[in-house]
Amino acid sequence: MASNKKIIEEVSGWLRVFDDGTVDRTWTGPPEAEFLMKQVPPHEEFIEGVATRDVTINPNTGLAVRIYIPEKNTDGQNNKNKLPLVLHFHGGGFSISQANWYMYYHFYARLVRTTCAVCVSVYLPLAPEHKLPAACDEAYAAFLWLSAVAHGESSESWLETYADFRRVFLIGDSTGGNLVHHVAARAGSTDIQPMQLLGGIALHPGFQRAEPSKSFLEMPEIPLLTRDMINKFMSLALPIGSTKDHPITCPMGPLALPLTTLKLPPMLVVVAENDLLRDSELEYCEAMKEAKKDVEVLINHGMGHSFYFDKLAIDMDPKTATQVDKLFEEITNFINKH
Repeated sequence: MASNKKIIEEVSGWLRVFDDGTVDRTWTGPPEAEFLMKQVPPHEEFIEGVATRDVTINPNTGLAVRIYIPEKNTDGQNNKNKLPLVLHFHGGGFSISQANWYMYYHFYARLVRTTCAVCVSVYLPLAPEHKLPAACDEAYAAFLWLSAVAHGESSESWLETYADFRRVFLIGDSTGGNLVHHVAARAGSTDIQPMQLLGGIALHPGFQRAEPSKSFLEMPEIPLLTRDMINKFMSLALPIGSTKDHPITCPMGPLALPLTTLKLPPMLVVVAENDLLRDSELEYCEAMKEAKKDVEVLINHGMGHSFYFDKLAIDMDPKTATQVDKLFEEITNFINKH
């Protein structure tokens, strides 16, 4: 029977919103890129040095995480051998992506191997079905679950065996970087002992303003990020009546809590030189410095937004591969020194 549903909004390649409120996120972009969006099943046996499992942490809301552990140094019998714990928030304009997509699996499996850390990646709720602040709230709920495991109020055997709850870091890519800031800010006003949040890593965070920046207007678009994609994702994700000056998208803006009032851990902000969002990301970094916050900035020279997920480019272009290697080196250094 033919469907009478009409598309009322479309983000080319990524999603279609219908007049009955349903959303189709089937990939319709270039077929050669489809593998990046394929779901990777969890595997508790070690494959290429990493094992993964999916855990539902709140049956009522369906909040779930994917846990990665590295094969080496997985003798967690005493605290000396326990590993840093990295909590990951995926990007996707708050509207697409799943923690089990191949693009994330490929990157975060390598992160776990390279840094010898445990990674917990959150399956975030997506807009427009779940508008902001839903993703923020569930990201923070996942953080509080880690605190509950550290307290012994919840249980998760891999985390109890391998993770050092005194060395917790947040990491997020694209709009996941926005969540790093907001979860860190909320954590700063919460007693999370014995857990300790030692740092946040924002990879090409989705910071924006209602007034477009010079880089947003002038930088060449790439398939992973166009001006139309950004504008449509934000219109789907932001609360009705809000602009990009909303505190979640513009934490350095006048609608957000002043950065000086926030208790934040040291932050590493990674900025791509050719990113449409470059100028607003750098504005955030400058605002953090003015607020006397501990912030390091890494520039990916010659690179575009989220280039580290583009496995086709990494495999074919030595310059891209070199920049990805440097990125992992800097993330590892940041974790090791905090």
